[in-house]
Amino acid sequence: MKAPIRRLVLDVLKPVKGPSIVEISKEIASIDGIEGVNITVKEIDVDTMTLSVTVEGENIDFDKLEEKLEFLGCVIHSIDQVVAGTKLIEEPKIVVE
Repeated sequence: MKAPIRRLVLDVLKPVKGPSIVEISKEIASIDGIEGVNITVKEIDVDTMTLSVTVEGENIDFDKLEEKLEFLGCVIHSIDQVVAGTKLIEEPKIVVE
């Protein structure tokens, strides 16, 4: 059995004239296995918005997530973080003095 995906951080492009980030977050949150969604607008262009989409859950189905985003007119530009397994591992914070 494959280890479940617990967190994904995606760089996503969406059309400015498409659904709002509120609508997108609600649609993503409705996918089985997803428990939480955080969407942050990183950049706005004339035609597109660049979003950072963080998704957490017990067993995220990447294919369903990608399909939902495409249905909403979005495109995954890159996968910036993946956490898989039975435990969420947080990045260590490095303190520079």
